[in-house]
Amino acid sequence: MMILMIIEDMLAELGCESVTAAATVDQALALIGTQVFDAAMLDMNLNGSKSHDVADALAARGVPFVFATGYSAHDMREGYRDRPVLQKPFKFEELVENLTRLTARKNQ
Repeated sequence: MMILMIIEDMLAELGCESVTAAATVDQALALIGTQVFDAAMLDMNLNGSKSHDVADALAARGVPFVFATGYSAHDMREGYRDRPVLQKPFKFEELVENLTRLTARKNQ
């Protein structure tokens, strides 16, 4: 919970107007089904479950996303190895760089 609060603070510093968090795969899928997202940061493990279904839902809706993980690149699912990865723990500058690239790509 503390890490989530730190990340929310980082995103607020970047000027993000709305940040939505989900603790489980089911919560994330429900949010994706009811809200519009400019970009997403997706932990590879949500409350003990791999977040592959969430990645699939984001990709299906064209939402650019970055994985945040403590896992190695070997744990990346086939088809998503080209996605950016923030290796935890990450620095504020790394978050800025990744989100800037995601939103720039979306706006092209």
